Amino acid sequence: MIVQAKLPANATSAHPVPRRRVKVGMDANNNVAAFLFLSPWLIGMICLTLGPILASFYLSLTSYDMFSAPQWIGFDNYIKMAFEDSRYYQSLKVTFSYVFLSVPLKLAFALGIAMLLNRGLRGLGFYRSVFYLPSLLGGSVAVAIMWRQVFSYDGIINQVLLKFGIDGPSWITSTDYALYTLVALAIWQFGSPMVIFLAGLKQIPQDIYDAAEVDGAGPIRKFVSITIPMLTPIIFFNFVMQIIGAFQAFTPAYIISGGKGGPADATLFYTLYLYEQAFTNFQMGYASAMAWVLVGIIGTATAASFLSARYWVHYGDER
Repeated sequence: MIVQAKLPANATSAHPVPRRRVKVGMDANNNVAAFLFLSPWLIGMICLTLGPILASFYLSLTSYDMFSAPQWIGFDNYIKMAFEDSRYYQSLKVTFSYVFLSVPLKLAFALGIAMLLNRGLRGLGFYRSVFYLPSLLGGSVAVAIMWRQVFSYDGIINQVLLKFGIDGPSWITSTDYALYTLVALAIWQFGSPMVIFLAGLKQIPQDIYDAAEVDGAGPIRKFVSITIPMLTPIIFFNFVMQIIGAFQAFTPAYIISGGKGGPADATLFYTLYLYEQAFTNFQMGYASAMAWVLVGIIGTATAASFLSARYWVHYGDER
């Protein structure tokens, strides 16, 4: 007969690891694994984003020509921008003119096309793809070169005008029209906001339009009282994104103007002048200061947009 020894009630046959210690060990292992997975992004963020940001701020306070060590000059670069550089103010004038012209016209055109596509046209996917294509190609060098050829004195635009007996101007080299060619290029890239507007239009219930028709509302009344208010979140999003993109426009101005800012600096965009200071004049410190001012301008415009949104943007969960 086998006799089994009974252990006292308060005795154990082993020495288990306390639960708190096990939990702490598992949490530590999970934290290590999480940091390992995040490390590629963290390294890239520090080396490729945060590091250059801090370096550019330091360089903005120095005189640096890329061939000698930076020399600390404090806020002299910013003072030069404010009081000594007339081309800097010309670049601001051109850029703000471009933003104020291109953004509203682009959004209006995109909304108009989106409303046409929302009428249940056959082949909607085809038209949507065709209209969206310029947004994918708009920032490329090839499109900028094509645009330069289209608006040259012997280009397609003037050839068409000549058929009607109109002698078109030299769009690219004219101080009166050069900027408008870039505005036209920006409007041509309406595909991205158009797709977003179209998605927003499809979210508006048809019942609201039907009820408005019963009350005698016409197309204009429905557009003003229903479509626009219910699209204000979409309009706000597109507006902010287009403002940011317009201030950063560079490639079209560089290609179309030959990198010189056009006739009498008529197309001297802020980013183009910044590029000229950095990589033509090798004034990297001054260019860094310009970059930080641009950050401030975009940040101010974005903040102003968000502050104004409370007065005109209407969300569906509001009471």
